Amino acid sequence: MATSGPLIGISTYLEPGVRWGVWELEAALLPSGYPRLVQRAGGLAALLPPDGPARAAAAVARLDGLVIAGGPDVEPVRYGAPRDPRTGPPAPERDAWELALIEAALDARVPLLGICRGMQLLNVTLGGTLVQHLDGHAGRPGVFGRHPVVPVPGTRYAALVPEETSVPTYHHQCVDRLGAGLVPSAHASGDGTVEAVELPADAGWVLAVQWHPEMGEDLRVVRGLVAAAGG
Repeated sequence: MATSGPLIGISTYLEPGVRWGVWELEAALLPSGYPRLVQRAGGLAALLPPDGPARAAAAVARLDGLVIAGGPDVEPVRYGAPRDPRTGPPAPERDAWELALIEAALDARVPLLGICRGMQLLNVTLGGTLVQHLDGHAGRPGVFGRHPVVPVPGTRYAALVPEETSVPTYHHQCVDRLGAGLVPSAHASGDGTVEAVELPADAGWVLAVQWHPEMGEDLRVVRGLVAAAGG
């Protein structure tokens, strides 16, 4: 690994009407916890605002690793489901861009980490579906909750985090039918919700978690990504 660290791209989103100073303009945003997480784990962070899906492969080709960040609910049409009234508003441009980034990373075998929405998008990319609402996996609005997750022995996640761990969490959707090839690698200890998924080693380094490591102190998952990205 170069002393500067591998270049890790992180997906971002566009938000209208953001005010700073005298300006109120559309902005490409990402909570600072994401790039700081990558930096603390030894990587260089590069932010990837939404772009045309056809450009995703060119973007991924310049990266050593990729993080798909958390965010709004995936549009149910992406996995062939009617919209539940509790599903949030669609983000079609972000869905299209991040799905294309995931496909490009899988094709190029670029190490990939999905976080929360990123785990759901990975599942959808591989033909899986989502539960559109469940209770007990988020704190009150705007506040992260916590709950324990248990690793599945023999998985990549278990090799990184072998013990039960309390994680910061904020989600109301989760994996339903697993996408092709995906293996559950952690479950919520309370209700058994799938909390991490991965692809077998022969598919490259692909791992996704339902919680938010950028809101905690445990760097082991992201260090695993950075190590894989460093070759």
